[in-house]
Amino acid sequence: MSSKKMTEPRRSAIKKELRYVAILRIGNNSEVSYVREIKAEVIQNTVRDLFLQANYFIGKDVYDKLKEQCEIEESPVGKSVLKQIIENDEIASKEQIPICQDTGLAVAFIELGQEVLIVDGDFNEAINQGVREAYTKGFLRKSVVSDPVFDRKNTKDNTPAIIHVKIVPGDKVKITVTAKGIGSENMSSLKMLKPADGVEGVKKFVVDTAVNAGPNPCPPIIVGVGIGGTMEMAAILSKKALLRPVGQYNGDLRYAQLEDEILQEINKSGIGPGGLGGRTTALAVNIEYFPTHIAGLPVAVNICCHASRHAEKVI
Repeated sequence: MSSKKMTEPRRSAIKKELRYVAILRIGNNSEVSYVREIKAEVIQNTVRDLFLQANYFIGKDVYDKLKEQCEIEESPVGKSVLKQIIENDEIASKEQIPICQDTGLAVAFIELGQEVLIVDGDFNEAINQGVREAYTKGFLRKSVVSDPVFDRKNTKDNTPAIIHVKIVPGDKVKITVTAKGIGSENMSSLKMLKPADGVEGVKKFVVDTAVNAGPNPCPPIIVGVGIGGTMEMAAILSKKALLRPVGQYNGDLRYAQLEDEILQEINKSGIGPGGLGGRTTALAVNIEYFPTHIAGLPVAVNICCHASRHAEKVI
């Protein structure tokens, strides 16, 4: 939260969007702090619209990569499968119907500005209500069960969402959603490697995970890799890695090179589109990393099918 000395004209100009919070007295000076109010209903409506967008419209990055691979795919069957995937994406967009019948688990990554105050409702409930409206009013398949082991009763509205919140500087809220299909999620994996396993150990684990998945995750796939932190941090990083646009490499050249090397190895497998053979088994490998313990090397692999559905908006 920032502190500013405010003139009356400035205070008047921002009164509608910033809410007075407190007067902080430091010595003989008074400083007024303001935060931006955002109604819970705005969060709710944004989440609803984003999940509809994600389920109906494939990202341009994925669409362009599919078209590119279709041009160079050597297998006639593989090329045919890619053409069908592209056609499916175009129909979904035109008709505004789901890209895939599995409309996924609702996952939201939130960057919440520390100068934002959510008012007139509960933040988490606003997100879940947005999911609820998208999946019921948008006629998207509801795939969530309330208890994973025993009752396994459908919640009938695809809630609760899986929500990750990060507090960041500023007075904005960035909402990124992904509708994560379970077929590819089931092929994901995590391993606590030893530091001595090094880069070759990381490469082998990621390649083995993708190749052993075979046709099950509906290739061509996108491979998200999280390295470092703790067990749960590596898993979250691997999910976030899937949100990076296809064709955009890690900013660290060492990791960018590792992404490219792993991608080439996976595509040498011959699994191909739909698992029916070809050189287009994966469209991208995205790696995110985080500092870790001197005695650890956690690696998580989160696989996503070609229907990589995500959307974002800054409020």
